[in-house]
Amino acid sequence: MAFDFKDSRVIVTGGSRGIGRSIALGFAAAGADVSICARGVAALEGTREEVAALGHKVHAATCDLAQEAAIKAYISEAAAALGGVDILVCNASGIDNTGDNWADCFNVDVMAAVRAAAAAEAFLAKSTAGAIVNITSISGMMPSARDPAYAAAKAALINLTTSQAVRLAAQKIRVNAVAPGSIDFPEGYWDRCRVETPDIYAEVRDSIPFKRYGAPDEIANAVMFLASPLASWITGQTLVVDGGQVLRG
Repeated sequence: MAFDFKDSRVIVTGGSRGIGRSIALGFAAAGADVSICARGVAALEGTREEVAALGHKVHAATCDLAQEAAIKAYISEAAAALGGVDILVCNASGIDNTGDNWADCFNVDVMAAVRAAAAAEAFLAKSTAGAIVNITSISGMMPSARDPAYAAAKAALINLTTSQAVRLAAQKIRVNAVAPGSIDFPEGYWDRCRVETPDIYAEVRDSIPFKRYGAPDEIANAVMFLASPLASWITGQTLVVDGGQVLRG
């Protein structure tokens, strides 16, 4: 079934590359007007051009999602550009932003989602189909010796999703999350791993029941489902999209 987001106004944080880019393009291809933000100017402009080529209104702005004032300003600017907000997708991750993973992950993965939702709440409440989708990770469902900060932040985001869902239900705003497994895309973590540590890349790939990495479009499809009227009776849930990866721990 094709998604129809005609006349919907969608904000995607961290929307310039990888999963965020695919989400933005997916919504635009389904008829939505889209706003994206990111820190990197070049990638942001490239994705803005791709979205614009689909024939719908697009807004793009640089934003440091670790900064509360910057998030408030961006959401306000995006809402003005789009004429409101129907859907907010919190996708950005702060891992390795500055080298302090604990600060980066909680400032961006968690607090940026808190602040973006707070800034967008009044706009979403005016929508007839207000929805928030947080992008977490299967890392938030298991311990991680390699990246404990990332795992802890993503676990917090899963819990935040349930709390937001309860609090915002009175305003008819649904809140859900998508938990991707290992997703491979150009210049992403697993793409670098493929070049720098091919043994690890192959080991992880072969541990996934479907023997392949996921693609950003597969996450975008799950996000659009949860944001769509097809999921009108779903809130407070985390949808795992990982080819069965989490089943093997």
